[in-house]
Amino acid sequence: MDGQLYAAARDVTDRVERERLEREQEAEHLELAKLESIGTLAGGIAHDFNNFLAGILGNISLAKMHGGLDGSVYGLLEEAERASLRAKELAGQLLTFSQGGAPVKKWVALGPLVEGAATFAVRGSAVRVAVETSEDLGVVEVDEGQIAQVVHNLVKNAGEAMPAGGTVHVSVRRTIVEEGDARSLDPGSHVELVIRDSGVGIAKDHLARVFEPYFTTKQTGSGLGLATTHSIVKRHGGVITVESEPGVGTTVSVLLPAPRQVPPPAQTDQTVSSGLRGHGRILVMDDEAAIRTLVRRALESWGFSVVATAHGAEAIERYQEARASEQPFAAVILDLTIPGGMGGEETIARLREIDPGVKALVSSGYATDPIMAEYRSHGFAGVVVKPYAMGEMRRALSDLGLMDEPGSSM
Repeated sequence: MDGQLYAAARDVTDRVERERLEREQEAEHLELAKLESIGTLAGGIAHDFNNFLAGILGNISLAKMHGGLDGSVYGLLEEAERASLRAKELAGQLLTFSQGGAPVKKWVALGPLVEGAATFAVRGSAVRVAVETSEDLGVVEVDEGQIAQVVHNLVKNAGEAMPAGGTVHVSVRRTIVEEGDARSLDPGSHVELVIRDSGVGIAKDHLARVFEPYFTTKQTGSGLGLATTHSIVKRHGGVITVESEPGVGTTVSVLLPAPRQVPPPAQTDQTVSSGLRGHGRILVMDDEAAIRTLVRRALESWGFSVVATAHGAEAIERYQEARASEQPFAAVILDLTIPGGMGGEETIARLREIDPGVKALVSSGYATDPIMAEYRSHGFAGVVVKPYAMGEMRRALSDLGLMDEPGSSM
């Protein structure tokens, strides 16, 4: 009899446990579906927003390039540019939080990047920042904009945790992760970023939720900062951890894989002379008329001849016509996403069939496609990200060998 009672009790216990696990799995699936829907919406909004912002920021950059501006007018343009860059930062957070945001990696000097982003994050506040970098830090292969965003988000959060002021301590160093590390990281060389404040701290029951989208204990803020930061770190193959005690402060640690390699010299050169002039014809494809006009103005001001098209089929037709007339294009700039039309991926595939040597830059403000991170494997020679910074556009064209000092011979 006792055995029967025990078996019945065990059956009830097992059934209750199964039902509990099923409820947890169902809740998890609902949460994932909700996050996927939010991510899709966020990415779509950011894509359209970036297109509008590209026209604003690009035209401000062009206006600043013209000489003879009154000092007060130039100052107003700089204020508008700063506001646009803040808007670009918000769009970047939305894109990274969405289902895309694959890192577009290049070799970056991490020390100056961390110091610059950290200093900018506390500008205008009562908080100061102390940055310590190791001498052997060197360069690492990361997405420069995304890692700057991580530093900015974390330092800004740390500063806001100290409303009366104080110092945010930031350190970044090389470290080795050993085999079997509990943090599930691949063994080898990593960089460790640590951000520490002496602020109000985080309650224990909130710690587990700090990376949830839209979760925030602050009266102001979107709740996207830490969710975006977590997404960036994860996409770089790293981990982020938070330790906090109310009334004592918070420490956030980020570990990113950073094998010691020697970067190609061309990828570490961040400057392009403003005296360089372009040569040749450029084909631009973008569905937004305002962006086509902006890019045309910029390229023509640098010396290029430009033909602009709205979609892939037209771009292919113009490219074939140019080759037939013996006035070929030196390069093409292709928007990745063309709603209702042929986008950059299909267009470059068709152009490579026509001309295997085509030089193409892929352009997008919508990073949901890994093409932006793996552009070379799709036939592109470089990337220009919307909203455009004209210096980045010049650098990309210079890397293709299309800009020279005036009077130089090819």
